[in-house]
Amino acid sequence: QVLLVESGGGLVQTGDSLRLSCAASGRAGGYTMAWFRQTPGKERDFVAGITWDGGRARYADAVRGRFTISRDIAKNMVDLQMNSLNAEDTADYYCALRWSATVAVPIQPNEYDFWGQGTQVTVSA
Repeated sequence: QVLLVESGGGLVQTGDSLRLSCAASGRAGGYTMAWFRQTPGKERDFVAGITWDGGRARYADAVRGRFTISRDIAKNMVDLQMNSLNAEDTADYYCALRWSATVAVPIQPNEYDFWGQGTQVTVSA
């Protein structure tokens, strides 16, 4: 099995930055990892993802240019650097892992096999 543990969430003000981390155990390489976010009453939406082998990144339109996803191959970890945060970024952020590798990063939640418990990000004015 795969265990995903997120960290780095918190309460910040508009314009601030946060860095989220997701550590994976039970799998080493050959997969795709991504971040999703969800607000109560809304769907779980894709934020950013990266393929492990090729390092190909993909971003949602709402975060492109502000968020940067990166991978640490040695630690089986992905980070999400979030800059210029605003109110629409307030959500629970979830790390996800797809067991089988893909050329491009899938954006649908049902394409991923394992999920973390989430970390909360709150952006106040």
